[in-house]
Amino acid sequence: MDCALCVFDDDTLGGNKRQPYSCFEESSGRNEETMEIVMLEKGSLGADLDLTYFEALGNVTYYDATTKEEAPERVRTADVLIANKLLMNEETLAGAKNLKLIALTATGTNNIDFDYTRKRGIQVKNVAGYSTDAVAQHTFALLFYLLHRMAYYDRYVKSGAYCESKGFSHFAEQFYELPGKTWGIVGMGAIGQRVAALASAFGCRVIYYSTSGQNSGQPYEQVDLDTLLSSSDIVSLHAPLNEKTERLIRRETLDKMKKTAYLINVARGGLVDEQDLADALREDRIKGAGLDVVTEEPIRRDNPLLAIQDSRKLVITPHMAWAPIETRERLMRRVYQNIEDTIKQFEQETNEEEYSYGIL
Repeated sequence: MDCALCVFDDDTLGGNKRQPYSCFEESSGRNEETMEIVMLEKGSLGADLDLTYFEALGNVTYYDATTKEEAPERVRTADVLIANKLLMNEETLAGAKNLKLIALTATGTNNIDFDYTRKRGIQVKNVAGYSTDAVAQHTFALLFYLLHRMAYYDRYVKSGAYCESKGFSHFAEQFYELPGKTWGIVGMGAIGQRVAALASAFGCRVIYYSTSGQNSGQPYEQVDLDTLLSSSDIVSLHAPLNEKTERLIRRETLDKMKKTAYLINVARGGLVDEQDLADALREDRIKGAGLDVVTEEPIRRDNPLLAIQDSRKLVITPHMAWAPIETRERLMRRVYQNIEDTIKQFEQETNEEEYSYGIL
């Protein structure tokens, strides 16, 4: 519907044209003071967060989970969508005529069809940097579980074997100190840099490989991938998933690692060929691996890594490195801020347009 306030201008989304806030509200027949906010995947944030403060921004509808089939009806009247992994494309958004903003509860934007959102003038805002410390912390949790043979020693005590020990100490499985070890970091973004700083504090020699080839200003030795793999006692992955990094770790690259080396992946599951990793672990071609991500999540029952039941060789956590309570609270405060900023932006633009037309 056309109205007196349907003034269009080029915005920052690739020069696409966008309706101002007041026009959306008038065309929908709703109270223009009330924003319709739909949280499509609340369950992905955990049941322990109080998110009722979002209701200060407008009328909020909550769904624990949403499928792509359910999405079109649920987004129909939304001004703002809060989403995580659900695909945001023409199939899910075509009926959302009032939609102004997709506020992601994540850093990654692989689920967004940007060609479509730009064409529609829909803003997309993610949250970067909220989980740097948490993911770095989990990197070390995975490593220490493996390095200190925690699965073996915990089982040794709880099985009752320690009760029969003739000595006060038992250390049948060797483990090692970190000082003097070489830690190779693949992907030197914010998380990679934080891991590097912590590894250095533990006395490790840090080397890194930049998957983009552009990150050369770090206070650590930059090397090529082959050198990193062949030199490192620990290899940790912190790179994005793209055409260059998909299956970066496969049989060919695994065979370049030391047999005593550990692989840690807290980035994206697609960086690793899971069958090749399972084979390498089974054949003792590397010492162990700690993963917080897999290619398909939740993990499929036929994933070859599930055949590796020896937790001394492999530990897998269910994509939870990002999820300490403080981290999730920080994330949602940033999401709130993104929505609030967008509302203020639309209100300012509307006021300026009304003033320019002599309405105010």
